[in-house]
Amino acid sequence: MMWIDIRLCNFFEANEYAVKLLQRFAFGGKLICVNPFVRLYHPRYMVKKELVCGALPSLKEAYSTSFKISWPSAIEQVLVAAMGFIDTIMVSSMGELAINAVGITTQPKFLLMALLLSLNTGITAVVARRRGEKDYDGARRTLKQTLLICSALSALMTVCAIILAKPLLSLAGAEQSYVSDAVAYFRIVMIGQFFGCIGMAINAAQRGFGNTRIAMISNTAANLVNILFNFLLINGVWIFPRWGVVGAAVATALGSFVAFLMALFSVLKPRVNTDTPTLSLLGKGSWRADKRTTSSVVRVSSSAFAEQICLRFGFFAYVAIVARLGEIPYATHLICMNIIHISFSFADGFGIGATALVGRSLGEARPDLAMIYCKVGQRYSATIGLFLSLCFVLLRKQLIMLFSSDPAVIALGSIIVLFVALACLFQTSQVVLSGCLRGAGDSRYVAISSLISVGVFRPLISYILCYPLGLGLVGAWIGLCLDQFIRLAFSSMRMRGTKWLTIKL
Repeated sequence: MMWIDIRLCNFFEANEYAVKLLQRFAFGGKLICVNPFVRLYHPRYMVKKELVCGALPSLKEAYSTSFKISWPSAIEQVLVAAMGFIDTIMVSSMGELAINAVGITTQPKFLLMALLLSLNTGITAVVARRRGEKDYDGARRTLKQTLLICSALSALMTVCAIILAKPLLSLAGAEQSYVSDAVAYFRIVMIGQFFGCIGMAINAAQRGFGNTRIAMISNTAANLVNILFNFLLINGVWIFPRWGVVGAAVATALGSFVAFLMALFSVLKPRVNTDTPTLSLLGKGSWRADKRTTSSVVRVSSSAFAEQICLRFGFFAYVAIVARLGEIPYATHLICMNIIHISFSFADGFGIGATALVGRSLGEARPDLAMIYCKVGQRYSATIGLFLSLCFVLLRKQLIMLFSSDPAVIALGSIIVLFVALACLFQTSQVVLSGCLRGAGDSRYVAISSLISVGVFRPLISYILCYPLGLGLVGAWIGLCLDQFIRLAFSSMRMRGTKWLTIKL
């Protein structure tokens, strides 16, 4: 077998005599013109010949386009994860109970936000499709109509959070030793999420339109506000009161409000250059509901909502299983979840970029480009995931020591971070491929795979491994790794076909 540089491929493919002559000297009579590494990363080999509709981007063009739209989203998602990361580190000075009080609120919060998060999926997919169709008024109409829906749903979510705080947290596994702090933290954070969810809807539309930097900037500002007021309010610095866990909640709520204001400002700017399309509430596009916009958003969002329910149910059950292992295992679990969120954030950022490019390419009637940009995003994410996985393995003890000095937590956490590194290898690709399917409107398939893997398999296998088999927290993380692998397998199988490229929005 011989390897021939890619620059010689065109010559050998065009010259039959040269191929036959070279095959005589090739081991086993086989000639492969492209190194496997090049075949894996080059856009030319990411799409079947029968799907090609026009000129394909070069290696440089494909990766630079993907990186340009994805890096702000990647940074944004890292900053969003950092908000929880920073809260946990700064609250950890008050001990494991404070960590548990903050951490136990995560799944109930996302459970109440499920409908709004699914709406954002629909907003991004539809706005990206209209952008590709050059229907800029349609994109603005989508923003306006969904913003009204989002405002009403955010108000309902906040009221439910205030009323149902204690039952939800108790159901999630909160213990009496920290449930009162958890309830206070949860209510304050969810009041801030009224504004935060409206800001996220605006950012979802901006991402679909290709303006990914806006969300990055708004979340950067939110994080700076969060860090500042964490410092001032958790331990009571200068004239500020010592509020502990409540102070961390107030800081997070203030950060959400700042992010909302910045997102709102981005769609209130008047158009300066009339030749450049913008996404603005001041542009054309009706506030009144119309059938095409509503049905398109609902079609994607309804399946995304089903997926969110499956995810939240599965995660909720999973957290309840882990929380009952005891204070030390649960605190260790929360620390390791903060670590794995770093890899998830990078993957989610490249997934958001790929989602926007997939939607735009399908709007331009270029399914071949949609396939290419999906795989380019996955290659970026998988490469970063491999690097992060190695870092997790090498720095596992130091990462745990950022959060806790308890020898029991450090010893158990150093083992669990090895599973974090393994899950990272599957998660980084899975997140991007699932995001591309949603961007194409194939959120129903993603919902079904989430139901099977997250809603049923992960909590079931984790419970069996944790309790009947006695593996404790290690069993729970084995369940998490298997779940990530199964979802990656589902997404990869779907990507090999073309059905997801033919969905109309």
